[in-house]
Amino acid sequence: MPKELRSDRRDDIFKEYVIARIEKSGEKFEVLVKPDAVQRLRDGKDFDLMAELAIDQIFRDAHKGSKASEEKMQEFFGTLEPLAVARQIIQRGEIQLTTEQRRAMLEQKRKQIVQYIAQNAINPQTGAPHPPQRIEIAMEEAKVHIDPFKGVEEQVKDVMDALRPLIPIRFEKVRIAVRLTAEDSAKCYGDLKSFGSILKEEWSPTGAWIGVVEMPAGMQTDFFDRINAKTKGNAETKILKADQRIDSF
Repeated sequence: MPKELRSDRRDDIFKEYVIARIEKSGEKFEVLVKPDAVQRLRDGKDFDLMAELAIDQIFRDAHKGSKASEEKMQEFFGTLEPLAVARQIIQRGEIQLTTEQRRAMLEQKRKQIVQYIAQNAINPQTGAPHPPQRIEIAMEEAKVHIDPFKGVEEQVKDVMDALRPLIPIRFEKVRIAVRLTAEDSAKCYGDLKSFGSILKEEWSPTGAWIGVVEMPAGMQTDFFDRINAKTKGNAETKILKADQRIDSF
């Protein structure tokens, strides 16, 4: 179903999407696309491009909302199919960013990378996650370059390489054994699954739930806080050692 570009959302649209543009023989062809989709398409990734467009429409001037000439579109692209034309524009065209857009995109991407590292990495000296603020300060000290068009996971390796000379850090997963009463297990089961993978689970004759959850090490503090809050501190938890067998708790 074609998307519609509502006039009352136009300002918001230009905060969320960027303009990809091709100019041929004085004719401009523009499309509104989410920033992350630009690099993914250029890298040959397979994804639903339609979901990444603000609207399935080719513009002569996206800011004014004026449509491109269909006659010229057929002449230059060989098709009037908006998705096919949009794909060519994004692959070969220029990406138009205002200073404010670039600043906002860089800030958003930086926060996403910091959050990803905080959730997935730990300080191997203490076994505890690094606070997001510490990661952010280290990134500033390392003068980490952030690409607003690349996805978070594409950039994390380079960021981690830049951080390691400054702070002890590595990606790691942790296995946590959990014992819950029958009543608490009903309240907490969804949370257990949302934090990671349940590697083992069983129910005791009393109805208590016993299991092992594996998750990114940086999420363990939030996990303990969530489970303790929901069970009022009645949950029994234990971090399993790396060489400890799952069935040994």
